[in-house]
Amino acid sequence: MVSQHAALGLVFALQTSVGTLGNYFLLFHYVSLSLTGDRMRPTDVILRHLTIANSMVILSKGVTQTMAALGVRDFLSDLGCKLVFYLHRVGRGVSMGTTCLLSVCQMITISPWTSRWAQHKNRAARNIERYIVLIWILHLSVNYVILASMTSTLRSKNMTQKQDFGYCSATFKGGVVASLYSALFSVPDVLTLGLMLWASGSMVSMLHRHKQQVQHIHRAHVTPRASPETRATQSILVLVSIFVTCYILSSTCHLCIALSKNPSWWMVNLSALLAASFPTVSPFLLMSRSSRLCGPCRVCVRDSTPPPLLPQPAGQ
Repeated sequence: MVSQHAALGLVFALQTSVGTLGNYFLLFHYVSLSLTGDRMRPTDVILRHLTIANSMVILSKGVTQTMAALGVRDFLSDLGCKLVFYLHRVGRGVSMGTTCLLSVCQMITISPWTSRWAQHKNRAARNIERYIVLIWILHLSVNYVILASMTSTLRSKNMTQKQDFGYCSATFKGGVVASLYSALFSVPDVLTLGLMLWASGSMVSMLHRHKQQVQHIHRAHVTPRASPETRATQSILVLVSIFVTCYILSSTCHLCIALSKNPSWWMVNLSALLAASFPTVSPFLLMSRSSRLCGPCRVCVRDSTPPPLLPQPAGQ
Protein backbone atom coordinates (compact mmCIF):
# COMPACT_ATOMS: atom_id res chain seq x y z
CA MET A 1 0.00 0.00 0.00
CA VAL A 2 2.92 2.32 0.72
CA SER A 3 4.30 1.72 -2.78
CA GLN A 4 0.88 2.54 -4.27
CA HIS A 5 0.76 5.84 -2.40
CA ALA A 6 4.31 6.68 -3.51
CA ALA A 7 3.52 5.83 -7.15
CA LEU A 8 0.35 7.92 -7.08
CA GLY A 9 2.22 10.80 -5.49
CA LEU A 10 4.78 10.61 -8.29
CA VAL A 11 2.00 10.66 -10.91
CA PHE A 12 0.42 13.74 -9.33
CA ALA A 13 3.80 15.46 -9.08
CA LEU A 14 4.59 14.71 -12.74
CA GLN A 15 1.17 15.89 -13.90
CA THR A 16 1.47 19.09 -11.87
CA SER A 17 4.98 19.87 -13.12
CA VAL A 18 4.28 19.19 -16.79
CA GLY A 19 0.94 21.00 -16.81
CA THR A 20 2.27 24.02 -14.95
CA LEU A 21 5.27 24.40 -17.25
CA GLY A 22 3.11 24.09 -20.38
CA ASN A 23 0.57 26.68 -19.23
CA TYR A 24 3.24 29.07 -17.93
CA PHE A 25 5.06 28.86 -21.26
CA LEU A 26 1.93 29.95 -23.13
CA LEU A 27 1.13 32.59 -20.51
CA PHE A 28 4.65 34.03 -20.85
CA HIS A 29 4.15 34.20 -24.62
CA TYR A 30 0.87 36.13 -24.33
CA VAL A 31 2.24 38.48 -21.68
CA SER A 32 5.29 39.18 -23.83
CA LEU A 33 3.01 40.04 -26.75
CA SER A 34 1.25 42.69 -24.70
CA LEU A 35 4.52 44.05 -23.25
CA THR A 36 6.14 44.39 -26.69
CA GLY A 37 3.15 46.35 -27.97
CA ASP A 38 2.07 43.76 -30.52
CA ARG A 39 -1.60 43.80 -31.42
CA MET A 40 -3.43 41.20 -29.33
CA ARG A 41 -6.00 39.22 -31.25
CA PRO A 42 -9.24 38.30 -29.47
CA THR A 43 -8.27 34.66 -29.19
CA ASP A 44 -4.88 35.62 -27.75
CA VAL A 45 -6.78 37.29 -24.92
CA ILE A 46 -9.06 34.27 -24.47
CA LEU A 47 -6.18 31.80 -24.37
CA ARG A 48 -4.24 33.97 -21.93
CA HIS A 49 -7.09 33.68 -19.43
CA LEU A 50 -7.49 29.99 -20.25
CA THR A 51 -3.87 29.34 -19.25
CA ILE A 52 -4.38 31.25 -15.98
CA ALA A 53 -7.49 29.21 -15.17
CA ASN A 54 -5.76 25.95 -16.10
CA SER A 55 -2.83 26.82 -13.83
CA MET A 56 -5.24 27.43 -10.95
CA VAL A 57 -6.82 24.01 -11.46
CA ILE A 58 -3.49 22.19 -11.69
CA LEU A 59 -1.84 23.86 -8.70
CA SER A 60 -4.89 23.74 -6.42
CA LYS A 61 -5.37 20.01 -6.99
CA GLY A 62 -1.91 18.78 -7.91
CA VAL A 63 0.12 20.04 -4.95
CA THR A 64 -2.42 19.02 -2.30
CA GLN A 65 -3.13 15.63 -3.86
CA THR A 66 0.60 14.91 -4.15
CA MET A 67 1.13 15.60 -0.47
CA ALA A 68 -1.96 13.60 0.51
CA ALA A 69 -0.87 10.63 -1.63
CA LEU A 70 2.54 10.69 0.04
CA GLY A 71 0.86 10.39 3.43
CA VAL A 72 1.11 14.01 4.58
CA ARG A 73 -2.14 14.84 6.37
CA ASP A 74 -3.60 17.79 8.21
CA PHE A 75 -1.27 20.26 6.50
CA LEU A 76 -4.03 22.74 5.64
CA SER A 77 -5.86 24.98 8.05
CA ASP A 78 -9.60 25.52 7.76
CA LEU A 79 -9.01 28.69 5.73
CA GLY A 80 -6.42 26.97 3.54
CA CYS A 81 -8.77 24.09 2.84
CA LYS A 82 -11.56 26.43 1.78
CA LEU A 83 -9.19 28.49 -0.36
CA VAL A 84 -7.84 25.43 -2.22
CA PHE A 85 -11.29 24.16 -3.11
CA TYR A 86 -12.50 27.66 -4.00
CA LEU A 87 -9.57 28.28 -6.36
CA HIS A 88 -10.10 24.88 -7.95
CA ARG A 89 -13.80 25.49 -8.59
CA VAL A 90 -13.19 28.99 -9.94
CA GLY A 91 -10.35 27.82 -12.19
CA ARG A 92 -12.43 24.91 -13.45
CA GLY A 93 -15.39 27.16 -14.22
CA VAL A 94 -13.32 29.84 -15.96
CA SER A 95 -11.51 27.17 -17.97
CA MET A 96 -14.85 25.84 -19.13
CA GLY A 97 -16.20 29.31 -19.87
CA THR A 98 -13.18 30.48 -21.86
CA THR A 99 -13.09 27.24 -23.87
CA CYS A 100 -16.74 27.81 -24.71
CA LEU A 101 -16.02 31.43 -25.63
CA LEU A 102 -13.18 30.27 -27.87
CA SER A 103 -15.45 27.88 -29.78
CA VAL A 104 -18.20 30.50 -30.16
CA CYS A 105 -15.64 33.08 -31.33
CA GLN A 106 -14.33 30.72 -34.01
CA MET A 107 -17.86 29.76 -35.05
CA ILE A 108 -18.70 33.43 -35.64
CA THR A 109 -15.40 33.93 -37.47
CA ILE A 110 -15.89 31.22 -40.07
CA SER A 111 -19.58 31.92 -40.62
CA PRO A 112 -20.21 33.34 -44.11
CA TRP A 113 -20.95 37.03 -44.41
CA THR A 114 -24.39 36.14 -45.77
CA SER A 115 -25.38 34.50 -42.46
CA ARG A 116 -27.12 36.14 -39.51
CA TRP A 117 -23.85 36.01 -37.55
CA ALA A 118 -22.09 38.43 -39.92
CA GLN A 119 -23.26 41.48 -37.98
CA HIS A 120 -21.72 40.09 -34.78
CA LYS A 121 -18.15 39.69 -36.08
CA ASN A 122 -16.87 43.17 -35.23
CA ARG A 123 -18.96 43.35 -32.06
CA ALA A 124 -17.48 40.10 -30.77
CA ALA A 125 -13.95 41.39 -31.35
CA ARG A 126 -14.61 44.58 -29.40
CA ASN A 127 -16.33 42.90 -26.44
CA ILE A 128 -14.12 39.84 -25.89
CA GLU A 129 -12.52 41.24 -22.75
CA ARG A 130 -15.93 42.15 -21.32
CA TYR A 131 -17.16 38.61 -21.86
CA ILE A 132 -14.10 37.23 -20.08
CA VAL A 133 -14.58 39.58 -17.12
CA LEU A 134 -18.19 38.43 -16.85
CA ILE A 135 -17.03 34.79 -16.81
CA TRP A 136 -14.62 35.52 -13.94
CA ILE A 137 -17.27 37.44 -11.97
CA LEU A 138 -19.84 34.67 -12.45
CA HIS A 139 -17.62 31.89 -11.15
CA LEU A 140 -16.06 33.97 -8.37
CA SER A 141 -19.58 34.69 -7.12
CA VAL A 142 -21.20 31.28 -7.60
CA ASN A 143 -18.36 29.31 -6.04
CA TYR A 144 -18.22 31.56 -2.99
CA VAL A 145 -20.81 29.19 -1.52
CA ILE A 146 -18.17 26.48 -1.31
CA LEU A 147 -16.35 28.41 1.41
CA ALA A 148 -19.15 27.50 3.81
CA SER A 149 -19.11 23.79 3.02
CA MET A 150 -15.42 22.91 3.39
CA THR A 151 -13.44 22.24 6.59
CA SER A 152 -9.96 20.85 7.16
CA THR A 153 -9.45 17.37 8.60
CA LEU A 154 -7.97 19.00 11.69
CA ARG A 155 -11.38 20.34 12.66
CA SER A 156 -13.42 17.39 11.41
CA LYS A 157 -14.30 15.42 14.53
CA ASN A 158 -17.57 13.86 13.41
CA MET A 159 -16.87 12.25 10.05
CA THR A 160 -20.34 10.67 9.70
CA GLN A 161 -21.69 13.78 8.00
CA LYS A 162 -18.57 14.68 6.08
CA GLN A 163 -16.66 13.35 3.09
CA ASP A 164 -12.94 12.91 3.64
CA PHE A 165 -10.67 13.83 0.72
CA GLY A 166 -7.39 13.13 2.49
CA TYR A 167 -6.42 16.70 3.27
CA CYS A 168 -9.89 18.27 3.51
CA SER A 169 -13.42 17.18 4.27
CA ALA A 170 -16.72 18.49 2.99
CA THR A 171 -19.93 18.98 4.89
CA PHE A 172 -23.17 18.68 2.95
CA LYS A 173 -26.56 19.93 4.02
CA GLY A 174 -29.63 17.94 3.12
CA GLY A 175 -33.12 18.76 1.89
CA VAL A 176 -33.93 21.93 -0.01
CA VAL A 177 -30.56 23.56 0.71
CA ALA A 178 -28.69 20.68 -0.93
CA SER A 179 -30.92 20.90 -4.00
CA LEU A 180 -30.34 24.65 -4.28
CA TYR A 181 -26.58 24.19 -3.97
CA SER A 182 -26.58 21.49 -6.64
CA ALA A 183 -28.62 23.64 -9.01
CA LEU A 184 -26.40 26.65 -8.34
CA PHE A 185 -23.28 24.68 -9.28
CA SER A 186 -24.71 22.69 -12.17
CA VAL A 187 -26.75 25.28 -14.12
CA PRO A 188 -23.74 27.34 -15.34
CA ASP A 189 -21.92 24.13 -16.33
CA VAL A 190 -24.90 22.74 -18.24
CA LEU A 191 -25.51 26.01 -20.10
CA THR A 192 -21.84 26.44 -20.95
CA LEU A 193 -21.46 22.83 -22.10
CA GLY A 194 -24.60 23.09 -24.24
CA LEU A 195 -23.39 26.30 -25.87
CA MET A 196 -19.98 24.75 -26.50
CA LEU A 197 -21.49 21.69 -28.19
CA TRP A 198 -23.81 23.86 -30.28
CA ALA A 199 -20.92 26.04 -31.48
CA SER A 200 -18.82 22.97 -32.26
CA GLY A 201 -21.65 21.35 -34.19
CA SER A 202 -22.15 24.56 -36.17
CA MET A 203 -18.44 24.66 -37.05
CA VAL A 204 -18.52 21.05 -38.25
CA SER A 205 -21.53 21.84 -40.42
CA MET A 206 -19.86 24.95 -41.88
CA LEU A 207 -16.66 23.05 -42.66
CA HIS A 208 -18.66 20.31 -44.36
CA ARG A 209 -20.55 22.82 -46.55
CA HIS A 210 -17.33 24.62 -47.37
CA LYS A 211 -15.67 21.37 -48.44
CA GLN A 212 -18.53 20.66 -50.80
CA GLN A 213 -18.44 24.21 -52.24
CA VAL A 214 -14.72 24.25 -53.03
CA GLN A 215 -14.23 20.56 -53.86
CA HIS A 216 -14.00 21.24 -57.59
CA ILE A 217 -11.13 23.71 -57.01
CA HIS A 218 -8.89 21.00 -55.57
CA ARG A 219 -9.59 18.26 -58.11
CA ALA A 220 -6.20 18.79 -59.69
CA HIS A 221 -4.41 18.47 -56.36
CA VAL A 222 -3.81 15.13 -54.70
CA THR A 223 -3.32 16.58 -51.22
CA PRO A 224 -4.79 20.09 -51.08
CA ARG A 225 -3.57 22.21 -48.21
CA ALA A 226 -6.24 23.37 -45.80
CA SER A 227 -6.71 27.10 -45.28
CA PRO A 228 -5.49 28.71 -42.03
CA GLU A 229 -9.11 29.19 -40.93
CA THR A 230 -9.83 25.50 -41.48
CA ARG A 231 -6.75 24.41 -39.53
CA ALA A 232 -7.60 26.80 -36.71
CA THR A 233 -11.17 25.51 -36.56
CA GLN A 234 -10.02 21.89 -36.56
CA SER A 235 -7.62 22.62 -33.69
CA ILE A 236 -10.37 24.24 -31.64
CA LEU A 237 -12.70 21.32 -32.36
CA VAL A 238 -10.07 18.89 -31.09
CA LEU A 239 -9.57 21.08 -28.01
CA VAL A 240 -13.31 21.14 -27.31
CA SER A 241 -13.62 17.38 -27.87
CA ILE A 242 -10.88 16.67 -25.33
CA PHE A 243 -12.48 19.09 -22.87
CA VAL A 244 -15.92 17.48 -23.18
CA THR A 245 -14.44 13.98 -22.76
CA CYS A 246 -12.45 14.96 -19.67
CA TYR A 247 -15.42 16.85 -18.26
CA ILE A 248 -17.79 13.89 -18.62
CA LEU A 249 -15.33 11.46 -17.04
CA SER A 250 -14.51 13.87 -14.22
CA SER A 251 -18.17 14.66 -13.57
CA THR A 252 -19.01 10.95 -13.45
CA CYS A 253 -16.35 10.35 -10.80
CA HIS A 254 -17.45 13.42 -8.88
CA LEU A 255 -21.05 12.20 -8.92
CA CYS A 256 -20.00 8.83 -7.57
CA ILE A 257 -18.08 10.57 -4.77
CA ALA A 258 -21.02 12.85 -3.97
CA LEU A 259 -23.40 9.89 -3.70
CA SER A 260 -21.04 8.03 -1.37
CA LYS A 261 -20.71 8.93 2.29
CA ASN A 262 -17.25 7.38 2.37
CA PRO A 263 -15.75 7.44 -1.16
CA SER A 264 -12.94 5.01 -1.91
CA TRP A 265 -9.34 6.15 -1.95
CA TRP A 266 -8.95 5.23 -5.62
CA MET A 267 -12.12 7.07 -6.69
CA VAL A 268 -11.05 10.30 -4.97
CA ASN A 269 -7.60 10.26 -6.57
CA LEU A 270 -8.93 9.25 -10.00
CA SER A 271 -11.34 12.19 -9.86
CA ALA A 272 -8.44 14.52 -9.04
CA LEU A 273 -6.35 13.17 -11.92
CA LEU A 274 -9.21 13.60 -14.39
CA ALA A 275 -9.98 17.10 -13.10
CA ALA A 276 -6.45 18.25 -14.02
CA SER A 277 -6.16 16.24 -17.25
CA PHE A 278 -7.51 18.88 -19.65
CA PRO A 279 -5.51 21.77 -18.11
CA THR A 280 -2.40 19.60 -18.45
CA VAL A 281 -2.96 18.51 -22.06
CA SER A 282 -4.44 21.67 -23.60
CA PRO A 283 -1.28 23.86 -23.83
CA PHE A 284 0.67 21.11 -25.59
CA LEU A 285 -2.25 20.50 -27.95
CA LEU A 286 -2.28 24.17 -28.92
CA MET A 287 1.47 24.15 -29.52
CA SER A 288 1.62 20.85 -31.41
CA ARG A 289 -1.13 21.65 -33.90
CA SER A 290 0.39 24.90 -35.13
CA SER A 291 3.38 25.67 -37.33
CA ARG A 292 4.00 28.71 -35.16
CA LEU A 293 3.50 28.91 -31.41
CA CYS A 294 -0.02 30.27 -31.51
CA GLY A 295 -1.07 29.29 -34.99
CA PRO A 296 -4.49 27.91 -33.97
CA CYS A 297 -5.31 31.01 -31.99
CA ARG A 298 -4.22 33.60 -34.52
CA VAL A 299 -7.43 33.39 -36.51
CA CYS A 300 -10.43 34.97 -34.87
CA VAL A 301 -12.73 37.89 -35.41
CA ARG A 302 -11.29 40.39 -37.85
CA ASP A 303 -12.16 44.05 -37.62
CA SER A 304 -12.31 44.73 -41.33
CA THR A 305 -11.27 41.83 -43.57
CA PRO A 306 -13.90 39.13 -44.16
CA PRO A 307 -12.59 35.58 -43.70
CA PRO A 308 -11.88 33.68 -46.92
CA LEU A 309 -13.05 30.33 -45.55
CA LEU A 310 -16.63 30.32 -46.77
CA PRO A 311 -17.11 32.17 -50.07
CA GLN A 312 -20.33 34.00 -50.79
CA PRO A 313 -22.73 32.29 -53.18
CA ALA A 314 -22.73 33.44 -56.79
CA GLY A 315 -24.88 36.47 -57.40
CA GLN A 316 -24.46 37.88 -53.86
